[in-house]
Amino acid sequence: VQLQASGGGLVQAGGSLRLSCAASGRTFSTGVMAWFRQAPGKEREFVAGSSRSGSVRSYADSVNGRFTISRENAGTTVYLQMNILKPEDTAVYYCAATRSSSAYIPRNSGPYDYWGQGTQVTVSS
Repeated sequence: VQLQASGGGLVQAGGSLRLSCAASGRTFSTGVMAWFRQAPGKEREFVAGSSRSGSVRSYADSVNGRFTISRENAGTTVYLQMNILKPEDTAVYYCAATRSSSAYIPRNSGPYDYWGQGTQVTVSS
């Protein structure tokens, strides 16, 4: 499975961006899809995750109410709508997917089997 992320860019504080991540290859083997981010000098952190059906979603406290994760195309594409962006949201955003069919959404990176290449999001103050 290959994950291709896109949609990053430069935006002013208070603005919005929409990230996309498309899975290709053996997509039937993808379960949970999630977004992580890593800012310079910091560890990679969980942002949001969705079960394959989209019925289960999970968000980090820091983005809850501002970001929305969704899945389309039979669960092969995941989006992250980011609103009311803040300078502290600046990071490289990575999409990830598990092989597990479980709807449980891990918040640590270990259980994720596939990773995209990352897309830079920069929020200016």
